[in-house]
Amino acid sequence: MAWRVIISRHALANVLRMVNKWLKVNPVDNVIVALRDFTAGEKIEFSGAEIQLLEDIPTKHKLAERDFATGETIVMYGVPVGKTLRPVPAGTRISTENVAHASAEYQIGQRQTAWEPPDISGFVSRTFKGFHRQDGKVGTRNYWLVIPLVFCENRNIDVIRSAMLEKLGYAKEQEFSLDVDQLINQYQQGASAEHLLATEILRSSEEIQRNRLFPNVDGIKFLTHDGGCGGIRQDSETLCRLLAGYLVHPNVAGGTILSLGCQNAQFKLLEKALAAYAPSFSKPLFLLEQQQSKSERHFIADAVKKTFVGLMSANENTRRPAPLSQLTLGLECGGSDGFSGISANPALGYTSDLLVALGGKTILSEFPELNGVEQELINRCTTEENARKFAGIMRTYAQRAVEAGSGFDMNPSPGNIKDGLITDAMKSAGAAKKGGGSPVVDVLDYTEQAVSPGLNLLCTPGNDVESTTGLAGSGANLIVFTTGLGTPTGNPITPVVKMSSNTNLAERMSDLIDINAGTVISGEDSIISKGEELLELLIRVASGEQLTHAERLGQDDFIPWKRGVSL
Repeated sequence: MAWRVIISRHALANVLRMVNKWLKVNPVDNVIVALRDFTAGEKIEFSGAEIQLLEDIPTKHKLAERDFATGETIVMYGVPVGKTLRPVPAGTRISTENVAHASAEYQIGQRQTAWEPPDISGFVSRTFKGFHRQDGKVGTRNYWLVIPLVFCENRNIDVIRSAMLEKLGYAKEQEFSLDVDQLINQYQQGASAEHLLATEILRSSEEIQRNRLFPNVDGIKFLTHDGGCGGIRQDSETLCRLLAGYLVHPNVAGGTILSLGCQNAQFKLLEKALAAYAPSFSKPLFLLEQQQSKSERHFIADAVKKTFVGLMSANENTRRPAPLSQLTLGLECGGSDGFSGISANPALGYTSDLLVALGGKTILSEFPELNGVEQELINRCTTEENARKFAGIMRTYAQRAVEAGSGFDMNPSPGNIKDGLITDAMKSAGAAKKGGGSPVVDVLDYTEQAVSPGLNLLCTPGNDVESTTGLAGSGANLIVFTTGLGTPTGNPITPVVKMSSNTNLAERMSDLIDINAGTVISGEDSIISKGEELLELLIRVASGEQLTHAERLGQDDFIPWKRGVSL
């Protein structure tokens, strides 16, 4: 049987509005999602039949629609997501005790790339205010990078960070700062202890930002890491390609590169990657090699001075209007729950479709979390070459995981399982909803650049930070991160918008969540209205009119993938 998801976003929106107690996501599914807590003995009516619950069913978990024998296939989202380990009576909770991971086979066949674009009439003439680069790209932020080519330089990076950030008004985006300089100055002028105790030294973050020396530069970002030497040479080559992706990124004005000199990650590798990604690369770039310097203090002083000069250049750029087609949106999920695949992810998928219809780019990553939906994505590839590339990467990744004594079936985390995502195929079928329904225009291996307008697939691990690091490295100038359990993840150069799958999370972790898709579950919103609301938020964020919570909290997570097995 050729499995594919056949329910539309319109149908799902209508189902959610009508029921609000339980949900059957796809007509061919044989499990039902609990939208609230059910207790043993309760009855639900479904398709003219009545199902009596044999045990408590927590919110977000699934219950058997009918009696299952051992070895039968569990279907959700229209695809196989597991096999029963023992008989499972109707009205019983689907769990890791009675169901194991199973997914459909896939092959290269006839592709189906026709799709119905969403209505973009409300966005077709909209713009955002961005930073225009000489290569024609447009950034949503304007950052200067300070990058070590090897972990040996991390300490020097920290010294530079301490010397520059607060003095230039780029202290961590916190609620306040302490003006100790004022105490020092007054003490030197002979002020009494009583006077010092009465001195106001609290400064708000808004005041700090108003006092920035370079108002058009959003910040200095320091990409410390543990790579560049040791390991295998391919790790250093991959690291250099990733760093090149950050330097050519439209949110970056230029960079200061610190090298020890003897490491595997030589500057020539970075230059080679820059030439491949941007043949006419013209951003200011300063390279400093410590083994050629007079002393460590001279080395650090030179780095500070050159970074300062770079900031002067970056400050000359100002925001100007740009079409929404200049947006490249990274599609990410983490800390997922049983509602992620029916609220936040489909809403993000609708936003992805809107951007694709407007001529923009979107990037779907996390290949271990596409296990079980490969056939649908293969069928959506616009070329056979891309279909074969995707299938080849997926098979290789799966085989490497098995060789390491693991497998895609071990991807769901304890938090995923506790909140109803009991198999990788179930998790993947919901995660893939982030990609909407548009055709797949390109398949990218890790660090490859997104250059084709439309939906791109990018090979990254399911690990949240490794994946967001890769999304930014391949050109995403915005990222939306859907979550059902909550996460503090951000990125140094790309704004990360957090979208909750449920209202409880949005209220409980309001300091992390930027937009709530739990209103889809409650019936207050449809997937369409929430997707449009998300795009409106992205336009404000892209224009610098609204900071994400991740930006305010300084969540600058950066973990390069070493291409070992990471689920």
